[in-house]
Amino acid sequence: METPDPFAGIPGPLRTALERRGFTELTAVQRAVLEADSDGQDLRISSQTGSGKTVALGLALASDLVRPEEPREDGTRRSLPVALVITPTRELAHQVRDELHWLLAELRVSVEAVTGGTDLRGERRMLRRPPTILVGTPGRLLDHLRAEAIDCSGIRHVVLDEADRMLEMGFREELDAIIEALPPERRSHLVSATFSGQVLRMADRFQRKALHLEGTTLGEANVDIDHIAWVVYPDQRYAALVNALLLALGEQVLVFVDRRAEASELAEMLAGDGFAALPFSGDLSQAQRNRTLHAFRSRTIQVLVSTDVAARGIDVPDITMVVHMSPPHDPDGYTHRSGRTGRAGQRGRSLLLVPPRAQRYVTGLLGAAKIEASWQPVPTPTKIRKAITKRTRRELHARLDSETDPDEKTLAYATALLEGRDPAMVIATLLEQAEPALPREPIEVDALPVHVGERHHAGQRFQRDDRRPRPGKRSRKGMPHRGRR
Repeated sequence: METPDPFAGIPGPLRTALERRGFTELTAVQRAVLEADSDGQDLRISSQTGSGKTVALGLALASDLVRPEEPREDGTRRSLPVALVITPTRELAHQVRDELHWLLAELRVSVEAVTGGTDLRGERRMLRRPPTILVGTPGRLLDHLRAEAIDCSGIRHVVLDEADRMLEMGFREELDAIIEALPPERRSHLVSATFSGQVLRMADRFQRKALHLEGTTLGEANVDIDHIAWVVYPDQRYAALVNALLLALGEQVLVFVDRRAEASELAEMLAGDGFAALPFSGDLSQAQRNRTLHAFRSRTIQVLVSTDVAARGIDVPDITMVVHMSPPHDPDGYTHRSGRTGRAGQRGRSLLLVPPRAQRYVTGLLGAAKIEASWQPVPTPTKIRKAITKRTRRELHARLDSETDPDEKTLAYATALLEGRDPAMVIATLLEQAEPALPREPIEVDALPVHVGERHHAGQRFQRDDRRPRPGKRSRKGMPHRGRR
């Protein structure tokens, strides 16, 4: 029986790009866009975070990427942008630019990004030779529009990527002004993991008879993520985080905090305890943000401590765990946060550190997000050491069972080691040496009961100042509650 072509219906140049990138099949949302009869229609593309929505967007744009030209006053012709993609953050803008660049490379179209925090004059020089696709943040795009550095007369597509976040961040007026400057005869698309009521109201204002395409059911959680909740006193959150990171030694971990000051302080505390950690927030310059993301992607650091806003656009497929130092404020926030892991078919973990008084609130929040979490005790130091030993021995067994044999020099040295020694003593010594060196010792955390039977409304706030009901000074490792978001 002939195997079906996973790239059937994809134009040749995009097929080449996908195969070169290592794709073997399309995700559900990419297939939905490819198979939709959407010629000339506006699109609302929804799917879980990490499901390949940017590539789906590229498939939607690809059929209409012949660049229009208009005459100059001297009779020559110049190119105009065909598509405008608006994103809430700098990081997401650069991510979308990079994804569309490799996907559309065979079409020989240019993709550029304009964002805050970069050199305005340099962007103006770049815009003198307009790209086919321009990606940008609302504020910077509007700056260029008002300075007449962008000619929008040839725009045939406008895309609002993660429009819910743009509205939450206060960009409504900028979005309205940008859309007002675009040609009325255009296609308008929304791309998002979730669509709130205010986003739908906005969409209804600037879209016409939109076709809704779903990769996963709207608001559905990523099935590749294991959701875990630990009940822990606020002043023991740092201890719980240390234990979680020790269990995830060697993995890439994204830690969410509420405020910028927390990101810096927590990263500094982790670095002081031997973890390779850096903060990521709006307090950093664009150059610092780029360096930090590069260090995380290249595995120079293991832990990235970030605020919600800064994390928009972080696309690192190797993130195996997301840690929420405090529960998010709404179900969509949790979906977006946890969606940083479990990407590209890889399994991930989302760990919530829950204050005792917030258990019912978190149960309601997870229920609204259609997520069932496993409520577990914070692992003790003894369990952590046993888990690390078990993982080391599992890796040893896998190596012994592999078909790759040691080289002759190593085998000869192994034979020499065994001469005159008890083989069991040699192996035991090597097993002890194989145990990874821990950045620091695990920390004992109070065992707390779990009460998740009674649900609160997911929007109900909870008391964050949930200290242990006994006297004593607050640990210096307790997380601060000050600073800006």
